[in-house]
Amino acid sequence: MNFVEILTAVGTAPWVPLAVLVFCLLDGFFPPVPSETAVIAAVTLGLASGGNPLFLAGVLLAAAIGAAAGDSIAYAIGRACGTDRWAWMRRPRVQAALTWASARMAARPALLILTARYIPIGRVAVNMTAGATRLPYRRFLPISIVGAVLWSAMCLLLSVLAATWFGHSPLLAAGVGIVLSLVLGLGVDLVSRVRERRRAAQGVTPSRTPDSASEAESPVVLGQHV
Repeated sequence: MNFVEILTAVGTAPWVPLAVLVFCLLDGFFPPVPSETAVIAAVTLGLASGGNPLFLAGVLLAAAIGAAAGDSIAYAIGRACGTDRWAWMRRPRVQAALTWASARMAARPALLILTARYIPIGRVAVNMTAGATRLPYRRFLPISIVGAVLWSAMCLLLSVLAATWFGHSPLLAAGVGIVLSLVLGLGVDLVSRVRERRRAAQGVTPSRTPDSASEAESPVVLGQHV
């Protein structure tokens, strides 16, 4: 058995869905965890290796459950602790993201929660803000579940594309799938920035975007709850 076969076997092992669930859960409140990378790599390897339906369904279900659970943890952190309790919350980039989320939460919570799922720091900030601003959990949870399912479907779509193009090489297919997910994330972020610039050019006071760290010198403190 060569290296590619070994790696493919490990990547499609029965315990992979559980690992994906843990990755997605942690990513809900700790952005450095690469949940999309884990999901897309696992699904693409599964598709390129024959596409075991039970394995693929298990990975996608685990991804959706883990993502929704992680969102709820971020919501609980925001509701219990506010958004300035710990030092990492007061970092310029994080505060900029929280300010951006706060400016939109009251007006369009569903749209905000659904679209922010595709921006790593943005989704954590939005979900924490939902808790800090006391958005009812009975309203937050269904939106979060819908967002998690759509995100899981997006991962499947990217994996299918990658496996279709490079199915002869499972590792290459997985790599392409991961790159596609990164491009999508950057695209969403770029669209957000372009819209902010257009609003500013039209004379509308722009809300800070999640990555506008340089503009976060006077952060808005959201619902500090002890």
